[in-house]
Amino acid sequence: MGKYIAAIDQGTTSTRCMIFDKSGSIISQDQKEHPQFYPRPGWVEHDAEIIWQDTKEIIRNATENAGISHTDISALGITNQRETTIIWDKTTGKPLHNAIVWQDTRTDKICNQLSKNGGQDRFRSLVGLPLATYFSGPKIKWLLENIPEIGSAAEKGTALFGTVDSWLIWNLTGGVNGGKHITDVTNASRTMLMNLETLQWEKDLLDILGIPASMLPEIRPSSDIYGHCKAILPDVPVCGNLGDQQAALFGQACFEEGEAKNTYGTGCFMLLNTGEKPVASENGLLTTLGYQINGMPAVYCLEGSIAITGALVQWLRDNLRMIDNTSDIEALAASVDDNGGIYIVPAFSGLFAPYWRNDARGVIVGLTRYINRGHIARAVLEATAYQTREVLDAMESDSDVRLKSLKVDGGMVFNDLLMQFQADILNVPVVRPKIAETTALGAAYAAGLAVGFWESFSELKENWNKDKEWQPEIEEEVRRSYYINWKKAVTRTFNWIE
Repeated sequence: MGKYIAAIDQGTTSTRCMIFDKSGSIISQDQKEHPQFYPRPGWVEHDAEIIWQDTKEIIRNATENAGISHTDISALGITNQRETTIIWDKTTGKPLHNAIVWQDTRTDKICNQLSKNGGQDRFRSLVGLPLATYFSGPKIKWLLENIPEIGSAAEKGTALFGTVDSWLIWNLTGGVNGGKHITDVTNASRTMLMNLETLQWEKDLLDILGIPASMLPEIRPSSDIYGHCKAILPDVPVCGNLGDQQAALFGQACFEEGEAKNTYGTGCFMLLNTGEKPVASENGLLTTLGYQINGMPAVYCLEGSIAITGALVQWLRDNLRMIDNTSDIEALAASVDDNGGIYIVPAFSGLFAPYWRNDARGVIVGLTRYINRGHIARAVLEATAYQTREVLDAMESDSDVRLKSLKVDGGMVFNDLLMQFQADILNVPVVRPKIAETTALGAAYAAGLAVGFWESFSELKENWNKDKEWQPEIEEEVRRSYYINWKKAVTRTFNWIE
């Protein structure tokens, strides 16, 4: 057996390959950004072919940087941006349209039409999700109805649908020459097409959405041997597959019921392990799969998804040009003592949890002549912390679990000002692990378990170590007044889109 595990972390803005040793330490990595396409307001697309080419390149670079060959690698795991929808032709191996990204809102009419009969929660009891533009099912329907080439390929039986994990696994394991068309339970649970209890595609839903079952991948556990790499990393088993947020939960070793993590990336995603039974949410959270190890029962989660957090910092950099680098925001925000009374609610593509409002759009409220760039930067960071608090409140209400501390990961956790404010507004300690790249680590763990590289959960838990902890510091009265103002600001985003 090789000494290392490789993981591909295919995200919204970039693709990364990381190579881990037995202790979970990173021995090598490579990363490449890919272009974002915005053909119309609210539309967001990726070129799936570019993502596949980038994936091959970064695997090659990461192994070369480490001075190792494919024989040193025991297994390959994959984690991916979820809900992003790709349809390709199995005879040519080519995508039939750009990938429609999770943030894309073009399916709002489809979702509104479907919710006329039974409301936004029409399918929630089956799939754990509300009708929203976020999920893959309506995206597939849109592509079938609007792209003639896809409609005819589906009729001929040559069209394959997959989220990014399926597209990469199919290509890695041979593509047109016998590539495996699979997904795992976590990614399948984000399509709005999988039954939460049976962990199989729900025929009634496929009929309602007009999606042929022949397009869909086989649903497998998150840790299982799916096939072996052909061209790149020849003969290395592909055997771990988790949606990015579930991979972070796994990488944070949240294996016990009641453990939670929050990932701070383009969006923010908080997951709470609820054990082997799905918990229905009364407060706008998603019921989703956490992970499934081959031969064991599936583990479920409650999830609070926030669409725009790190993306708001990028907006400040790219659209308003207030900062040159995203890391500059901390110094700018620290140049003032507080937000000066302004709140920014970044409902750029509607509001996700706990509101699920497609009609909302972003607002800046509380502006006065006193406000300067520092206050705006601070309000941008605080928006992430407030949105996380709303999700945590909903989780505690649904699960009756009182969170003792929050494990955090993702790019924004190196912003001390944000992490301190997060602890202040939540009133619980916030803990960053030594290895903050928990998404790729989770995919590596799932792959390693499948081939016996790691033997047990307890071995993975031993790898988890604390790097830094932030304790709440503000008075309860101050916390309450900040949060009341935030809630008031959120109401100003509603009903903007008719």
